[in-house]
Amino acid sequence: MIPLLIVEDDTALAELIATYLGRQGYAVTVIGRGDEALAAVQRLRPHLVVLDVMLPGLDGLQVCRQLRAAQPGLPILMLTALDDSHDQVLGLEIGADDYVSKPCEPRVLLARIRTLLRRCQLGEAPADDRLAIGQLRLLPGERQVWWRDQLVELSSTEFNLLAILMRHAGEVLSRDQLIQQLRGIEFNGVDRSVDVAISKLRRRFEEHPGDARRIKTVWGKGYLLSRAEWD
Repeated sequence: MIPLLIVEDDTALAELIATYLGRQGYAVTVIGRGDEALAAVQRLRPHLVVLDVMLPGLDGLQVCRQLRAAQPGLPILMLTALDDSHDQVLGLEIGADDYVSKPCEPRVLLARIRTLLRRCQLGEAPADDRLAIGQLRLLPGERQVWWRDQLVELSSTEFNLLAILMRHAGEVLSRDQLIQQLRGIEFNGVDRSVDVAISKLRRRFEEHPGDARRIKTVWGKGYLLSRAEWD
């Protein structure tokens, strides 16, 4: 069974989610305090964390920052208030891989978890399915990215987005195409996850992120990873 950790102080909601996911073959552990999350992750080694924003002890955004610093590749799915775009964008900025608005249907949460695990699973791609453009190298089997012979730590979403862009280098990909490949859902016109991840990739790889040359915006169409400028 795949181990999951749910950090949620709403006991009724946590039990509902845990019971439903347990019936789907997941081994679910629930804790109700944010300040216990890091120790729980280190002890339980979950494959994914479902993290509420509003928590006692330490709020979910602070917990997300801690978890991302300690385990860059750990998939984190945040539960945010309905239509609270501030928490959603801030969560993505500090390292969450996806978010689901509360109240949420367990089936929707399950679909997001399955998609995120599928995208983030270690060894998902063959070890020889390596990508290289100039001095940028991505090793899917090892889940590693090297830039100018330096290992770059990326979140799961950043890694997966970079892999998609590299596989389609020189092509313009729309937000809808990127969200479909990343999360298996359609772009709803307000989802900011791709924009946030692009911004973070630019901060890592562009000398001047405001004048992006490696990961370009094609206005009205989407994003393009250039084959040039990576030397």
